[in-house]
Amino acid sequence: MRAGLIGRIAAASAIVGLCHCSPGPSIDLELKLAKGKTLIHKRCSSAKLEKGTPMKRSRWIMVLSLTAILLGFTISRSAEKTNPATLLIRCDDIGMCHAVNMACKQLIESGVVFSASVMFPCPWYQEAVDLLKENPQISVGVHLTLNAEWTNYRWGPIIGRQAAASLIDSCGHFWPSRASFIAHSPKIEEVEAEMRAQIERALTSGLRIDYLDHHMSTIVETPELRELLEKLAKEYNLGISRYFGENTLQGIYAVPIEEKSDSLLTIIDRLQPGGTYLLVFHIGRDEPELQAMKDLNSFGLPQMSRHRQAELHALCSPDWREKAKQNQIELITYRDLIAQKTTAGMSRPQVQQD
Repeated sequence: MRAGLIGRIAAASAIVGLCHCSPGPSIDLELKLAKGKTLIHKRCSSAKLEKGTPMKRSRWIMVLSLTAILLGFTISRSAEKTNPATLLIRCDDIGMCHAVNMACKQLIESGVVFSASVMFPCPWYQEAVDLLKENPQISVGVHLTLNAEWTNYRWGPIIGRQAAASLIDSCGHFWPSRASFIAHSPKIEEVEAEMRAQIERALTSGLRIDYLDHHMSTIVETPELRELLEKLAKEYNLGISRYFGENTLQGIYAVPIEEKSDSLLTIIDRLQPGGTYLLVFHIGRDEPELQAMKDLNSFGLPQMSRHRQAELHALCSPDWREKAKQNQIELITYRDLIAQKTTAGMSRPQVQQD
């Protein structure tokens, strides 16, 4: 960068040097950077060039414009390097099942910097807790859960059927979608009791909990539910994902399986300096446990386990991290972001982002 700056200053000096003037009314040419530091100063006659031809005002404007472009480009590139893009990788549904937990373990072993959102009502959450205790560098969030969407593998509220009767079906399971949840008129006091139980299970697990987010966006489906989320985050002094000005990018989950790695590279290549970006992933291992799960919702992807395996493969690949390094993109976690901005700096996103 320094060599490039020196080269452009030399080029600018050469341009100004071409304007060696014969005696006449003088003009000061002074090129400055931020804080008024003078790079080039040249006193010239405005009357004639060395050969004695008249010097027109438009010629001076051209010379100064070219010089400004050369230096301005360098200054712009320097600013990009001192204000890089930052990227958060958030992996959801950790603790849902063994195949997802093992995918999380594989991602940790690959060295990727990411945040893990854990589903604390699910049977396999304890395995996730043990794994994350061994890896305290991972920022952990509570993936607030009010849905259970898989055939043959369902879960229900921590507080039990009687205390959460409006949140569950006849078998005691959460409803499979936001729409079905809302259609059954959930009582806000029961939702609050369940959300508190999930947060407190997380806090008493021995993990450091940094933030809250939401499974299938159900807890932000209505203004009343969103207000509850914000109230609980404030009370427990936790961050909320997407409340720190993150630009939420379209993920690669719905991208065709064979195109996910290339799609991730394309996303990384488009990040702009100075922005804070969020990419959400749903990783898993394509094994019999995950293969047996079928989405109860019509919008769910077929071959879910293969899509999750492909996301894991894309994330574990060194190619996108090399691209991020080349583009000077900094990978951070929610713990890092909250340390920078504090929970007092949170604000509700203008547009709800699923």
